[in-house]
Amino acid sequence: LQRDSQMHTIKDKAKLLTRVRRIQGQAAALERQLDQEGDCSAVLQQIAAIRGAVNGLMAAVMEGHLTDHVVREPELAQRQQDLDAVLQVIKSYLK
Repeated sequence: LQRDSQMHTIKDKAKLLTRVRRIQGQAAALERQLDQEGDCSAVLQQIAAIRGAVNGLMAAVMEGHLTDHVVREPELAQRQQDLDAVLQVIKSYLK
């Protein structure tokens, strides 16, 4: 059963998928650059662009999660559980 507070990824599905597809395109461009033995600075720029895009995707999903699962969650125990889960993801992401 899906809780109403999980709707942020469904509500923002089109925007999130657009971001994912952009990341896929950037990764494909990086692969082509490496395959064609592209310029180092262009490769580094592409890697930085991919990282920025992934960080933007993470921020968008994190914002929705925190808003829906932590701020708007009426049950204290569930709110704490959701907060603990997101903190674990943040720690893993920042490694």
